[in-house]
Amino acid sequence: MRCAALIGACAFTATYAHAAYPEKPITFVVPYTPGGAADTLARVLAQRMSVKLGTPIIVDNRAGASGTIGASYVARAAADGYTVLYDATPYSINPHLFARMPYAAGALKPLSLVALTPNVLIVKADAPFKDVKDLIAKAKAAPGKINFASGGSGTVQRLAAELFRQKLDLDMVHVPYKSGGPAIMDVMGGQVDFMFGTVAATYPMVSSGKLRALAVSSPERSKRLPDVPTVAETAVPGYEAYEWNGMLLPAATPEPVVAKLRAALADALREDEVKQRFNELGAQPIGSTPEEFAAFLKKEDAKWAEVIRKGNIKLD
Repeated sequence: MRCAALIGACAFTATYAHAAYPEKPITFVVPYTPGGAADTLARVLAQRMSVKLGTPIIVDNRAGASGTIGASYVARAAADGYTVLYDATPYSINPHLFARMPYAAGALKPLSLVALTPNVLIVKADAPFKDVKDLIAKAKAAPGKINFASGGSGTVQRLAAELFRQKLDLDMVHVPYKSGGPAIMDVMGGQVDFMFGTVAATYPMVSSGKLRALAVSSPERSKRLPDVPTVAETAVPGYEAYEWNGMLLPAATPEPVVAKLRAALADALREDEVKQRFNELGAQPIGSTPEEFAAFLKKEDAKWAEVIRKGNIKLD
């Protein structure tokens, strides 16, 4: 009798805790530096979701090691819904670059895919390439002479260009930089031939005529750059490379808590103000189910694993 009463009391306590959630501030861990696209979008959502959940949401930047420091912190956190990982594309890339990950593969569970952002194939304003087909033709005519920049070997910028190179079997030279900013500046100055940059980082220079956008990496055109064709429609059918943002939780987080967080996120993503801010950053709001996000991650993992293997890509 006593055991049954104890079990009943524990069940009641757990049920109450789930129903009362959240009772204290929630932390969004962003494993990148402040001011970047992921950090900016996380702060937009933190502000709106805090209203819907009735509790403050704090953004905690834990940058380093391509996002693995922040992800590892969340993987070890209590599975109570108060620590949320707001991660991005490196989450799917890191397992194939690092010899050993600091957390187990199943330590985190998907909550929702938040946003997709295409990359933009940029060249300097007066570059000799009229379009993507012209760039490809010149690369084929002069193997090893065309080069491309990135913010580092483990970045989506690098892998988007590598996917482009592999699909066309081109001989091109990668020029890695410590971050995307200096890489963009050298493309603008003509020191490097081209780069796949984010919409947010390249749009000001494209719109002012300091850079020329040849194509975007998504299957559909970007709302931010509607006149710029896609790589797929111009020259490489099936080409697709996104920057993505998503939320993950410690694996044992209870489903009622997951449901509350996802509902608040879905509501926030439907707001016109949020949609407008996402659009300004070139991001398409998504708001998937955990199951849809899990399937997306599986697809991303397989794609980048193959690109990294074929390109024999190593960390700088």
